[in-house]
Amino acid sequence: MTSLDQRDEIKNRIREAADIVQVIGECVELKKAGTRFSGLCPFHAEKTPSFSVNPQGQFFHCFGCGESGDVFSFMMKYQATIIPVVEE
Repeated sequence: MTSLDQRDEIKNRIREAADIVQVIGECVELKKAGTRFSGLCPFHAEKTPSFSVNPQGQFFHCFGCGESGDVFSFMMKYQATIIPVVEE
């Protein structure tokens, strides 16, 4: 197995073990909506929740701004969004 394959395997294990609702719920107030969870998107200003988290598929999607991805892409995007605010 190459180191790239090993890295991908580690990411897959983390992705499978992480509870995306719990991880995102630390950053966004989520409410259960059927089989999914919804809340205000942290990536754009909105008053009506358009941000959805799918625990079965382990992904998020915002119907307002189009951001979507897995637990890794959420954390990278979220940290990039809040770090400039903290530094100001």
